[in-house]
Amino acid sequence: MPQPLLEIKQLRAGYGKAEVLHGINLKVETGKVITVIGPNGAGKSTLLNALMGLEPCTGELIFSGSSISNSALEERVIKGISLVPEKRELFTSMSVEENLELGGFRQKKLKNKHWREQIEVVYNLFPRLGERRSQLSGTLSGGERQMLAIGRSLMSSPTLLMLDEPSIGIAPLVVKEIFNIIRQLRDAGVTLILVEQNARAALSVADYGYVLEMGEISAEGSSAQLAKDSRLIDTYLGSVKR
Repeated sequence: MPQPLLEIKQLRAGYGKAEVLHGINLKVETGKVITVIGPNGAGKSTLLNALMGLEPCTGELIFSGSSISNSALEERVIKGISLVPEKRELFTSMSVEENLELGGFRQKKLKNKHWREQIEVVYNLFPRLGERRSQLSGTLSGGERQMLAIGRSLMSSPTLLMLDEPSIGIAPLVVKEIFNIIRQLRDAGVTLILVEQNARAALSVADYGYVLEMGEISAEGSSAQLAKDSRLIDTYLGSVKR
Protein backbone atom coordinates (compact mmCIF):
# COMPACT_ATOMS: atom_id res chain seq x y z
CA MET A 1 0.00 0.00 0.00
CA PRO A 2 1.24 3.53 -0.73
CA GLN A 3 2.38 5.55 2.25
CA PRO A 4 -0.23 8.10 3.39
CA LEU A 5 0.61 11.76 2.92
CA LEU A 6 -0.26 12.39 6.57
CA GLU A 7 -0.50 9.93 9.43
CA ILE A 8 -1.58 10.97 12.92
CA LYS A 9 -0.89 8.63 15.82
CA GLN A 10 -2.27 9.12 19.33
CA LEU A 11 -2.63 12.89 18.98
CA ARG A 12 -3.51 14.66 22.21
CA ALA A 13 -4.07 18.41 22.40
CA GLY A 14 -5.87 20.99 24.48
CA TYR A 15 -5.67 24.28 26.28
CA GLY A 16 -3.75 24.42 29.53
CA LYS A 17 -4.70 21.41 31.64
CA ALA A 18 -7.92 20.82 29.68
CA GLU A 19 -7.32 18.06 27.15
CA VAL A 20 -9.59 18.41 24.10
CA LEU A 21 -8.31 15.59 21.87
CA HIS A 22 -7.81 12.18 23.44
CA GLY A 23 -5.52 10.05 21.32
CA ILE A 24 -6.61 10.69 17.72
CA ASN A 25 -5.50 8.30 14.97
CA LEU A 26 -6.11 9.44 11.40
CA LYS A 27 -4.69 8.96 7.90
CA VAL A 28 -4.84 11.16 4.82
CA GLU A 29 -4.04 9.61 1.44
CA THR A 30 -2.44 11.71 -1.31
CA GLY A 31 -4.99 13.26 -3.67
CA LYS A 32 -7.95 12.47 -1.41
CA VAL A 33 -10.44 14.66 0.44
CA ILE A 34 -10.87 13.69 4.07
CA THR A 35 -13.67 15.25 6.11
CA VAL A 36 -13.97 15.49 9.87
CA ILE A 37 -17.53 16.06 11.03
CA GLY A 38 -19.03 16.38 14.48
CA PRO A 39 -20.80 18.76 16.86
CA ASN A 40 -19.58 22.11 18.18
CA GLY A 41 -16.95 21.63 20.87
CA ALA A 42 -15.88 18.20 19.63
CA GLY A 43 -12.32 19.39 18.95
CA LYS A 44 -12.40 19.77 15.16
CA SER A 45 -10.68 23.17 15.04
CA THR A 46 -8.23 22.07 17.73
CA LEU A 47 -7.26 19.17 15.48
CA LEU A 48 -6.44 21.44 12.54
CA ASN A 49 -4.62 23.96 14.73
CA ALA A 50 -2.50 21.18 16.21
CA LEU A 51 -1.64 19.88 12.74
CA MET A 52 -0.66 23.40 11.66
CA GLY A 53 1.55 23.87 14.72
CA LEU A 54 -0.68 26.54 16.26
CA GLU A 55 -1.52 24.48 19.36
CA PRO A 56 0.79 22.33 21.50
CA CYS A 57 0.16 18.62 21.21
CA THR A 58 1.65 15.22 21.87
CA GLY A 59 1.66 12.15 19.68
CA GLU A 60 3.25 11.44 16.34
CA LEU A 61 2.67 13.40 13.12
CA ILE A 62 4.18 11.91 9.97
CA PHE A 63 3.99 14.06 6.82
CA SER A 64 5.41 12.93 3.47
CA GLY A 65 7.30 10.19 5.27
CA SER A 66 8.99 12.46 7.85
CA SER A 67 8.09 13.42 11.39
CA ILE A 68 6.81 16.97 11.85
CA SER A 69 5.89 16.43 15.51
CA ASN A 70 8.46 19.01 16.64
CA SER A 71 8.34 21.28 13.58
CA ALA A 72 7.46 24.95 14.00
CA LEU A 73 4.61 26.61 12.11
CA GLU A 74 6.89 28.12 9.46
CA GLU A 75 8.57 24.74 8.82
CA ARG A 76 5.16 23.13 8.25
CA VAL A 77 4.21 25.88 5.80
CA ILE A 78 7.45 25.34 3.87
CA LYS A 79 6.78 21.59 3.80
CA GLY A 80 3.46 22.33 2.09
CA ILE A 81 0.78 22.41 4.80
CA SER A 82 -1.74 25.24 4.63
CA LEU A 83 -4.75 26.09 6.81
CA VAL A 84 -7.75 28.26 6.00
CA PRO A 85 -8.98 29.09 9.52
CA GLU A 86 -12.62 29.49 10.46
CA LYS A 87 -12.13 33.25 11.06
CA ARG A 88 -10.33 33.63 7.69
CA GLU A 89 -7.87 36.13 9.23
CA LEU A 90 -7.45 38.35 6.19
CA PHE A 91 -5.55 41.62 6.20
CA THR A 92 -8.64 43.82 5.95
CA SER A 93 -6.78 47.09 5.19
CA MET A 94 -5.03 45.47 2.22
CA SER A 95 -6.41 44.77 -1.23
CA VAL A 96 -7.50 41.39 -2.55
CA GLU A 97 -4.34 41.10 -4.64
CA GLU A 98 -2.06 42.16 -1.77
CA ASN A 99 -3.59 39.42 0.40
CA LEU A 100 -2.92 36.90 -2.36
CA GLU A 101 0.67 38.08 -2.71
CA LEU A 102 1.22 37.42 1.00
CA GLY A 103 0.01 33.87 0.41
CA GLY A 104 2.99 33.30 -1.89
CA PHE A 105 5.36 33.10 1.11
CA ARG A 106 6.20 29.41 0.62
CA GLN A 107 6.91 29.69 -3.08
CA LYS A 108 9.11 32.75 -2.52
CA LYS A 109 11.04 30.83 0.16
CA LEU A 110 11.45 27.97 -2.31
CA LYS A 111 12.84 30.55 -4.80
CA ASN A 112 10.14 29.91 -7.38
CA LYS A 113 10.58 32.86 -9.75
CA HIS A 114 7.15 32.29 -11.27
CA TRP A 115 5.17 32.28 -8.03
CA ARG A 116 3.04 35.28 -9.08
CA GLU A 117 1.54 33.25 -11.93
CA GLN A 118 -0.51 31.43 -9.29
CA ILE A 119 -2.55 34.63 -8.83
CA GLU A 120 -4.16 34.10 -12.23
CA VAL A 121 -4.90 30.48 -11.30
CA VAL A 122 -6.76 31.79 -8.23
CA TYR A 123 -8.65 34.34 -10.33
CA ASN A 124 -9.70 31.60 -12.74
CA LEU A 125 -11.10 29.61 -9.82
CA PHE A 126 -12.72 32.66 -8.25
CA PRO A 127 -13.57 35.17 -11.03
CA ARG A 128 -15.18 37.47 -8.47
CA LEU A 129 -11.80 37.98 -6.82
CA GLY A 130 -10.34 39.00 -10.17
CA GLU A 131 -13.08 41.60 -10.53
CA ARG A 132 -12.25 42.94 -7.05
CA ARG A 133 -8.46 42.63 -7.14
CA SER A 134 -7.95 46.28 -6.10
CA GLN A 135 -10.73 46.31 -3.49
CA LEU A 136 -9.89 46.29 0.23
CA SER A 137 -10.56 42.82 1.61
CA GLY A 138 -12.40 44.32 4.60
CA THR A 139 -15.15 45.53 2.26
CA LEU A 140 -15.86 42.11 0.73
CA SER A 141 -18.96 40.04 1.47
CA GLY A 142 -18.68 36.97 3.70
CA GLY A 143 -18.59 34.62 0.73
CA GLU A 144 -15.97 36.70 -1.06
CA ARG A 145 -13.80 36.76 2.08
CA GLN A 146 -13.98 32.97 2.21
CA MET A 147 -12.99 32.76 -1.45
CA LEU A 148 -10.04 35.07 -0.75
CA ALA A 149 -8.97 33.04 2.29
CA ILE A 150 -8.95 29.85 0.20
CA GLY A 151 -7.24 31.62 -2.69
CA ARG A 152 -4.53 32.98 -0.41
CA SER A 153 -3.79 29.44 0.82
CA LEU A 154 -3.68 28.15 -2.76
CA MET A 155 -0.99 30.75 -3.56
CA SER A 156 1.51 28.54 -1.74
CA SER A 157 0.64 25.54 -3.96
CA PRO A 158 0.14 23.45 -0.80
CA THR A 159 0.64 19.72 -0.67
CA LEU A 160 -2.08 19.55 2.01
CA LEU A 161 -4.86 22.12 2.26
CA MET A 162 -6.96 22.21 5.45
CA LEU A 163 -10.32 24.02 5.50
CA ASP A 164 -11.97 24.89 8.81
CA GLU A 165 -15.76 25.38 8.47
CA PRO A 166 -15.71 26.97 4.98
CA SER A 167 -19.52 27.28 4.91
CA ILE A 168 -19.94 29.12 8.21
CA GLY A 169 -21.71 32.47 7.96
CA ILE A 170 -22.20 32.25 4.19
CA ALA A 171 -25.39 32.42 2.14
CA PRO A 172 -26.61 29.04 0.79
CA LEU A 173 -25.94 29.93 -2.86
CA VAL A 174 -22.35 30.90 -2.07
CA VAL A 175 -21.90 27.73 0.01
CA LYS A 176 -22.82 25.75 -3.10
CA GLU A 177 -20.20 27.70 -5.06
CA ILE A 178 -17.52 27.06 -2.40
CA PHE A 179 -18.21 23.32 -2.43
CA ASN A 180 -18.07 23.28 -6.23
CA ILE A 181 -14.57 24.77 -5.92
CA ILE A 182 -13.65 22.05 -3.40
CA ARG A 183 -14.77 19.47 -5.98
CA GLN A 184 -12.58 21.14 -8.60
CA LEU A 185 -9.60 21.05 -6.24
CA ARG A 186 -10.27 17.38 -5.51
CA ASP A 187 -10.48 16.62 -9.23
CA ALA A 188 -7.18 18.47 -9.73
CA GLY A 189 -5.52 16.14 -7.23
CA VAL A 190 -5.25 18.54 -4.27
CA THR A 191 -5.20 16.71 -0.92
CA LEU A 192 -7.64 18.25 1.56
CA ILE A 193 -8.79 17.92 5.14
CA LEU A 194 -12.25 19.45 5.42
CA VAL A 195 -13.69 20.25 8.84
CA GLU A 196 -17.37 21.06 8.45
CA GLN A 197 -20.62 21.11 10.42
CA ASN A 198 -22.63 20.77 7.23
CA ALA A 199 -22.10 17.01 7.24
CA ARG A 200 -24.16 16.26 4.17
CA ALA A 201 -22.25 18.77 2.03
CA ALA A 202 -18.91 17.59 3.43
CA LEU A 203 -19.61 13.93 2.69
CA SER A 204 -20.74 14.82 -0.83
CA VAL A 205 -17.23 16.05 -1.74
CA ALA A 206 -15.07 13.80 0.48
CA ASP A 207 -13.60 10.38 -0.21
CA TYR A 208 -13.37 9.33 3.43
CA GLY A 209 -14.76 10.68 6.69
CA TYR A 210 -14.14 10.69 10.42
CA VAL A 211 -16.72 11.53 13.07
CA LEU A 212 -15.21 13.41 16.01
CA GLU A 213 -17.24 13.46 19.22
CA MET A 214 -16.01 14.64 22.63
CA GLY A 215 -12.41 14.60 21.45
CA GLU A 216 -12.45 11.04 20.12
CA ILE A 217 -13.06 9.39 16.76
CA SER A 218 -16.42 7.64 17.14
CA ALA A 219 -16.81 6.44 13.55
CA GLU A 220 -14.95 6.40 10.26
CA GLY A 221 -15.42 5.05 6.77
CA SER A 222 -15.90 5.97 3.16
CA SER A 223 -18.20 8.91 2.60
CA ALA A 224 -20.75 6.60 0.99
CA GLN A 225 -20.73 4.34 4.06
CA LEU A 226 -21.09 7.21 6.52
CA ALA A 227 -23.89 8.81 4.49
CA LYS A 228 -25.90 5.58 4.96
CA ASP A 229 -25.18 5.20 8.70
CA SER A 230 -28.54 5.42 10.48
CA ARG A 231 -27.09 7.02 13.63
CA LEU A 232 -25.27 9.68 11.65
CA ILE A 233 -28.38 10.36 9.58
CA ASP A 234 -30.39 10.95 12.75
CA THR A 235 -27.67 13.01 14.45
CA TYR A 236 -25.98 15.01 11.70
CA LEU A 237 -27.55 14.47 8.29
CA GLY A 238 -31.28 14.61 8.87
CA SER A 239 -33.79 13.46 6.31
CA VAL A 240 -33.49 14.57 2.72
CA LYS A 241 -36.31 16.83 1.57
CA ARG A 242 -38.05 15.58 -1.53
